[in-house]
Amino acid sequence: MTKTGVIRCLLSVILAVYLGFALVLADDMSAREKCVGVDVVVNGDANAGRDVRAEVERLLRGWGIPGGEKPLARVNTQWIEDRLRRLQFTEDVEVERLPDGRLRVTVTPMIPVARVFSARGSYYVNREGKRAKADITYRRDVPLLFGEFDSVHPATELLPVIDYVGAHERWSHLISQYRVLPGSRDIILVPMIRGHVINIGDTADLASKLARVEAIYDKVLPLKGWEFYDTISVKWGGQVVASRREKPLPEPAILFDQEGEAEVEDVNSMLVATATDTCAVKQPRF
Repeated sequence: MTKTGVIRCLLSVILAVYLGFALVLADDMSAREKCVGVDVVVNGDANAGRDVRAEVERLLRGWGIPGGEKPLARVNTQWIEDRLRRLQFTEDVEVERLPDGRLRVTVTPMIPVARVFSARGSYYVNREGKRAKADITYRRDVPLLFGEFDSVHPATELLPVIDYVGAHERWSHLISQYRVLPGSRDIILVPMIRGHVINIGDTADLASKLARVEAIYDKVLPLKGWEFYDTISVKWGGQVVASRREKPLPEPAILFDQEGEAEVEDVNSMLVATATDTCAVKQPRF
């Protein structure tokens, strides 16, 4: 080996030793670096009915974070994320260590897509089916669902029709509530127009079903009257079955939720289980 090669070899060994020593020293300094504080960042609307930041900070203090003499490297960020994600008002959580010895906790509040009213109470639900109890501190302007839901028939089953209605301006302005009938699980749309409801059966063929309702709205109800029928059913393919009203339309009954504020109009009196006097209307051709 030449003299130049020997020198290069020695320099490589010295550099490797230096890098190894630097890494050990850095790891030791990092291991001894204290967790000096926590920054809680809330994405989106931080004041959507509850102070998410204050609640997260309270929980972190209860868990001993920041931990005074506790090294930053010993803070279990995955444990914190898992615990905060299980909270009813969080959609997602990310925890990271910062170079200055602080923790950053980034919280995305739960994004509800509907509020459910059932015999067991009222709650909000997001797209993944996560629930958040509805109370006076948490209120969002979302579609209202009435019915009983469980793991077999979750409220998220109605997302296709909620999304469809929301994507079409005419329907989004018209439909105020959704109801799932016990037993049949038929989906009922409750329009802002008082006097009738719409039975779509399930979430299949929504474009065809609602096109048939539009035909009735445009060509039949202006002549018959908006309170002539109590139920317009489009649950069967290519048909419209309208049930004629047999009793006078009752005065609207206002329900009050547990916070004591008027929430929704009672639609029970507008629903019929069977169509004893129906008129079948063929779908017009446009």
